[in-house]
Amino acid sequence: MKGIFDEKHPGPGFGGGRFERGRSQRGPHGHRGPGFGPGFGPGFGPGFGPGFGPGFGPGFGRGGRRASRGDVRAAILSLLAEAPSNGYGLIKTIAAKTGGVWRPSPGSIYPTLQQLVDEGLIEAVGEGRGTEFALTDAGRAYVAEHAEEMENAWNAEPDSADRDFHQSIAKLMGAIHQFRAGVTGEQRAAAVEKMDELRRALYKILAD
Repeated sequence: MKGIFDEKHPGPGFGGGRFERGRSQRGPHGHRGPGFGPGFGPGFGPGFGPGFGPGFGPGFGRGGRRASRGDVRAAILSLLAEAPSNGYGLIKTIAAKTGGVWRPSPGSIYPTLQQLVDEGLIEAVGEGRGTEFALTDAGRAYVAEHAEEMENAWNAEPDSADRDFHQSIAKLMGAIHQFRAGVTGEQRAAAVEKMDELRRALYKILAD
């Protein structure tokens, strides 16, 4: 069977890469953005640097809540019950439906789509860039039988730690953005030094 993800999915935060059989190819790290040195991509998109992941834009890439694999699965099925869609469209719709609080990554969406295809609950319709996914008869029956599960996928609220974490990231990004223009080379060099210190401190926390 031809890989269902042999299509290109353009859009912010995806680096214009290809997704084949559920695997995402990230944009290369080390991309040099204007004035920020290695690891910073334009607009703080792909290549922002280790530890932050791709797609660091609205909803902060992986979103402001910690979604389980079951959440993603139920969300996909409930949206496909409304209309066929492709993977990128599902990511956009989930983000829009949750006000940007939850923006699942391609790394969670595409493997789940492949799993649902393997289970016979959805099928790929069309070819190439026009490929979308739709519920099969079995998928429609599953959604009808698990209506409460479908609804619960949208009810989870981010805990206070998640909210604080992503609010802090937003404030940090706002401060960093001020250094893209209108500052001296000395100020920018000092900012880079502080960001390097922050990166090392964050890795130290993970290592503890």
